[in-house]
Amino acid sequence: MAGRKPKPTALKKLEGNPGKRKLNTKEPMPGKGMPDCPKWLLPEAKKEWERLCVKLSEIGVLTEIDMAAFAAYCQSYARWKEAQEHIDSEGSTFETDKGYHQQTPWVGIANTNQKLMMQASD
Repeated sequence: MAGRKPKPTALKKLEGNPGKRKLNTKEPMPGKGMPDCPKWLLPEAKKEWERLCVKLSEIGVLTEIDMAAFAAYCQSYARWKEAQEHIDSEGSTFETDKGYHQQTPWVGIANTNQKLMMQASD
């Protein structure tokens, strides 16, 4: 499908329907309720889950059916944060045996997980 992905009606309502277009009244509405935090998430991912879960549920943008996407966001966040901490403490480059400066693998890990976080939050 070409063009922008349609914005959910709930988000349009939260934004005050800035386009002033007619809202979709036939859009499926998932039941309210917070998804349970998966036990397999990394500890830092669980902290991010706890930080955002209640807030997102209260404003109606997180429901029980969003568990997998939200878990993916939280897990990517945890890996991104870990990579950023390594970069902060060790730097983003290292010197090779031949004297060249090379980017550490942590930079790639951080970049990849940042992209995954953004995709999961769409």
